[in-house]
Amino acid sequence: MITEDRIELNDRFRKIFSILEEKGKIVKNDRAGLGMGDFAEKVLGNRAYGHIVRAFLNPKDKRVIDYHQARNLCEAYGINEAWMLQGKGTPFGLDPVSAMPQVHSGRRPNILFTTTQAFAGSAIDTATEEDIDYFTIPGLEGTNLVAFPIKGNSMEPVIQNGDVVVCREIESVNQIRDNEIYAVKSSGSVWVKYLQKIPDSRGRISALRMISANHLEHDPFEEEINEYTRIYKVVRRICEMD
Repeated sequence: MITEDRIELNDRFRKIFSILEEKGKIVKNDRAGLGMGDFAEKVLGNRAYGHIVRAFLNPKDKRVIDYHQARNLCEAYGINEAWMLQGKGTPFGLDPVSAMPQVHSGRRPNILFTTTQAFAGSAIDTATEEDIDYFTIPGLEGTNLVAFPIKGNSMEPVIQNGDVVVCREIESVNQIRDNEIYAVKSSGSVWVKYLQKIPDSRGRISALRMISANHLEHDPFEEEINEYTRIYKVVRRICEMD
């Protein structure tokens, strides 16, 4: 017998599948990387399992997604795991937290809090435990999380001046999903922008096109990738209290 929590998990799966279709991340009959087979491979591990995905989507079918598959879905499409697994927050995790959570010293909290200037430089890479602070946000688990305040209006109205963004470092530029928000740290500077990958003549990602939400005041620009470039996916926004 399927438990109630699995049924609720599958309900959220159907909802997020519809959202991904609306965003153009899934095109059922596509053969260029966005089709049902591609989705099945990312989530179920086999591109031949498109019929199982369709079963999950059918309210009359008894088959439902499991938690391992749901985690694969979150990783592949940048979905808020707390929402997908527990129904907490919003699907893509960029809903604002109305106030800065209490900051704690020590290791147990998992989000490193720093200033924009420290994040841009090398300070956080070499800091001792006594020099840094951590905090937690309910529903945001895992490691490699860093938070810093935003200065400027280039990402308004999506992210406001004075907001704090929480980011998770990605391992490879190939993990970047075009037109999603990332923090890019390079050459002593840090930018928070929508990114688009720019391949070289061999198809390797050699540069990034950086696009501001406030495009009327801030033009897009390109930044070359080098061995010192670090890229972080923005996973949460914390807004200032009024």
